[in-house]
Amino acid sequence: MSIQPAVDVSTSYSQPSDRKGKFFTAKRYGTPLLIVASLGALLLFLQLRGAPDKIEAFALNWPYMLAKIDEHIRLSIAAALLVAAIAIPAGIVVSRSKSKIVRGTIVGIGNIGQATPAVGVIILLALILGIGWETAIIALVFYGLLPVIRNTMVGISQINPSIIESAKGMGMTGGQILRKIELPLAVPVILAGFRTTLVFSVGVATIATFINAGGLGEVLVVGLKLSREAVTLTGAVVVSCIALGLDWLAGLVEDLLKPKGV
Repeated sequence: MSIQPAVDVSTSYSQPSDRKGKFFTAKRYGTPLLIVASLGALLLFLQLRGAPDKIEAFALNWPYMLAKIDEHIRLSIAAALLVAAIAIPAGIVVSRSKSKIVRGTIVGIGNIGQATPAVGVIILLALILGIGWETAIIALVFYGLLPVIRNTMVGISQINPSIIESAKGMGMTGGQILRKIELPLAVPVILAGFRTTLVFSVGVATIATFINAGGLGEVLVVGLKLSREAVTLTGAVVVSCIALGLDWLAGLVEDLLKPKGV
């Protein structure tokens, strides 16, 4: 009679802790350090280049910049949250539906938004709906649907069918399986799509200034039109830092929501 070796509990739990100690440290602290370093280098550059002229003094003063940063962040986050509210249910419908027409229509709408240049989407909607913040939100939502729709489809479809069959054997309904098994297991993939959309929104929101929706695009336009490199550089660095910061925060949310062991 052979005796099976006992399982070393301490060894089996040491690997996740090592992973958190190495990977998660870089993931959680690397991005903030990069943001701080970038903003610090920008401030140092602005200090060393001497006194700004009137245009630079107007575009780079703190109240103006903070107002534009606030507009940009609110525009980007509002659009990304609306995308999640629309695209996740749409992705669930696609993953459940056996109709090629339904699947093709939903995915096709998302493909149109991605295939059309961002400027074209914003200008076209502005001609139809008028200029303003609301039109910019609609354009950003339309542009950001596809990553979340596709990732929701993929996240649900990649779940092991035997898990679903076991749940059905336990008497769980379709809704219970979706809420308690499929969506929790698909969270990492869905949030990866949401993070992509969030970064898209930050970048495309710079174009919203052309339809009077505010944001840091106004700073970039001032710098480019009037050939002020300091203003253009400031707008570009701040937009990049916002994208990195929001992606980092979404990554932390992903770590909190993903099931243990995934």
